[in-house]
Amino acid sequence: MPIATGTAEVQRERDDPDGVTLLVNGVPSSHLDLVDPTRLEFEYMQQMAAVAARLPAGPLAAVHLGAAGCALARALDAARPGSRQLAVDVDPVLAELVRRWFDLPRSPALRIRVGDAREALATLPDGGADLVVRDAFAGDGTPPHLATREFTAEVARVLRRGGVYLANCADRPPLALARSEGATIASVFLHCALVAEPAVLRGRRYGNVVVAGTDDPDLLGGAALARALRTLPVPARILVDEELAEFVGRAPVRYDVPS
Repeated sequence: MPIATGTAEVQRERDDPDGVTLLVNGVPSSHLDLVDPTRLEFEYMQQMAAVAARLPAGPLAAVHLGAAGCALARALDAARPGSRQLAVDVDPVLAELVRRWFDLPRSPALRIRVGDAREALATLPDGGADLVVRDAFAGDGTPPHLATREFTAEVARVLRRGGVYLANCADRPPLALARSEGATIASVFLHCALVAEPAVLRGRRYGNVVVAGTDDPDLLGGAALARALRTLPVPARILVDEELAEFVGRAPVRYDVPS
C-alpha cells in the first residue's frame, strides 16, 4: 500500500498464525503478535525490553522516536499498565494505517504524533520521560541529525533522573557507526552500554546494536541485566566500563554540521 515515504505491507507467515510483520519499502520494520502484545520477535527489541525492565516498577512515561508498528510501545503498555507513551513517525499515512491495522493502545496510553523526531523531541518538557527510544531509519540507516551529540543532549534533557535512552543502531563490519554512536552517547551520559549478539560485536556480520545511556550508576551494570540478556532466545552480550571503552576506541563523537 502506498504511504508518504514509499510503501507499507503487512505480511503473515504460515507457521506463525498470530504474528504479522510490517514491511516498509520492502524492509521488515515491526513484528507484532496479534494475541500476545508482550511477544517481541525482533532480537534488538527483546534487548531493549530487558533494559527497560530494569527501570522501577510501575507505569512508565516513554517516548518512541520512530513508531512504525509501535511493537515495543504495545509490549510496554501490556507489561506496565497505566503507562503514558508518545510515538513519533515522519509518515502521516503509516501512522494512520497502523492504528487501523493493529490493536494499539488508545490515547492517552499511546499517542502517535506525525513529524520529524528531533523537532518533536524539542517540544517535550524537561525531565518528563523515564524512557526514550530511538528507532528511526531512512533507508537502512539512522538519519544523521538523530545521531549527534546535540541531539543526544536533547534526549538527556527530556529524561528524568534515573531514566534511560535506548538507540537502535544497524551496522556492518567494522562497526564504525556503532563505535561512533557509543562515543557520542557516552559524551553526554554518565553511564553507557552497548548490547548486541556476540557475532555482531565481533564484527562477523551485519546486525543491530543497542546503545544505552543513563545517569543511574546501577541500571546498566551488574549481573542481573547481563544474565537477562544472556538468557534471551538469541543470547546477547552487554559491554560496559572498560569493555565499552575498548570497543569504542578512538571513534569520533558526532556533532551537528554547522549551517
